[in-house]
Amino acid sequence: MVKRRLLVLTIGMLAVVCSVAVLASPAAAETLKYKFYSWMVKGESLPVGDVEEHRIGYSVRHNFWVFDNGEVATTVNVNTLDVIKGAGPLMQYITVTFADGSTIVMKSQGTMIGSALGNTMAAVEKKSDIIKGTGRFAGIQGEQSSKTKYLPLGSGDLGPKGYGEGILTYTLPGK
Repeated sequence: MVKRRLLVLTIGMLAVVCSVAVLASPAAAETLKYKFYSWMVKGESLPVGDVEEHRIGYSVRHNFWVFDNGEVATTVNVNTLDVIKGAGPLMQYITVTFADGSTIVMKSQGTMIGSALGNTMAAVEKKSDIIKGTGRFAGIQGEQSSKTKYLPLGSGDLGPKGYGEGILTYTLPGK
């Protein structure tokens, strides 16, 4: 009788340990590569006055992302900047909305690279932490990186149009 209870207890403990090990094993990271087009919809910058062409400001940009797997998404980027001659640090929040309504929200830090003209940006490199997801991305964790190049300002443009590519690397719960 004692041997039987000991056997049942041992099998039960083994089942619990195996279940915990499976649940605790790290999920494999997934990646989504994409290309995008970006344009400014709102923004303002003000001179600081300490050195020539030092400005602080904000902007709101919209993007259209096309993923390697054929999916598309739109984004809203809310940016703050502190630049001298078009170069300096950038901080932004990005909300990515997919066709099914699922979203990914990220916080980015990056660097704006000034153009040869000195007063506009030529490129941005940034890394982002994923901070939230909804729908099929609920519980998402991961990061994003991207590189953007900008076109010269056109007549009536609020800011330069941009294009580039990026990659999302993430895990989802239960995968």
